[in-house]
Amino acid sequence: MRIGNIDGRAVVLTGSTGAQRAVDIAEASGGRFGPDPRGVFEDWSEFAQWATKAEFGPGRAVDADDLGAPIPDPRQIFAIGLNYRDHADEAKLDPPDDLVVFTKFVSSLAEPNATVALPSDTVDYETELVVIVGRELHKATPEEARSSIAGYAVGQDYSERTVQLRGPAPQFSLGKSFPGFAPFGPAVVTGDELADPDALRITARITGPTAEPHGGSWTVQDGTTADLIFSVERILADLSQIVRLYPGDLVFTGTPAGVGAARGIFLRPGDVLESTIEGVGTITNTFVAS
Repeated sequence: MRIGNIDGRAVVLTGSTGAQRAVDIAEASGGRFGPDPRGVFEDWSEFAQWATKAEFGPGRAVDADDLGAPIPDPRQIFAIGLNYRDHADEAKLDPPDDLVVFTKFVSSLAEPNATVALPSDTVDYETELVVIVGRELHKATPEEARSSIAGYAVGQDYSERTVQLRGPAPQFSLGKSFPGFAPFGPAVVTGDELADPDALRITARITGPTAEPHGGSWTVQDGTTADLIFSVERILADLSQIVRLYPGDLVFTGTPAGVGAARGIFLRPGDVLESTIEGVGTITNTFVAS
C-alpha cells in the first residue's frame, strides 16, 4: 500500500508511476479514517486492517506535483548521522558505537518534488531512507520496534554546511533545517510492497551546472540500505530507550557515501537532484538562488 497526501487529505495511491490514481481515504472509509494525513498513522493498526480488505474505486488521476509531504506535521523528526561505514570513511571519522542523533525541525519539511531555495553556496545533499512510526514506542525491544514500522519513504537531508559546522560547537539541527531542507515522499510505502525492506538500492543523480563536467548527468550516490550500521529496528529501539516515539514520527536513517562535501562540490542554482530508493520511489528537487 502507498499512502500519499493531496491537498492536505490522505489518499491511497494505486497504479504505476506516470499512471497513478488516488483514492480519498476519508471518502472510501465513510469517514472512519482520514482526511488528516497524520491521523491515518495515529490509528495505524486499525487502518491497516481495514485497508487490506477494502475495495478501492478507480480514484482520480494524479500528477507527481500534486503530492504533498505524506505527513506534513509529524510531532518529531529524528535523523541519524554516520550510519553507513563508507560515509563515515569519506568524512574521515570512526564508525560510531552508538547512534549519532540530531533533529530536523518540522518547518524544514517539504513536498517530495519541492523547489528548494539555496541560502548559500555551501548546501549539501544526503539521500536517506525515511522510516515512519506506526505506534507509540518507549523502551521497546528491536522486535517491538520492527512491528511498529508503518512504512518507508525517500528523504533528502539537505545541509547548510557552514552553519552546521560553525563553532564553538556544531549546529547540526539548525544547519539542516532551512525551509525545504527535508523533502520526503512521494508516498509512505508499506513493507509488503518491497522485496526486501532491509536491502534497497539508494541513489542520487544530479543534472545541471554541477554535472556539466560529467556529461550533464552525474550519479553521485549509489549504495544499499543493507549497509546500514544500525538497522531500522535498532535505531527505533535505541531511540525509544530515551525518548517516546509517536505515530507519524519520521526517522531519517542516514546516507551512504558520495555527499557533496566529500567530493568538493555543493549544490548550485539550476541543479536538479533525483533521489531514488528501490521500490519506494523517486523525489526530484530543483534548486534556485535564495
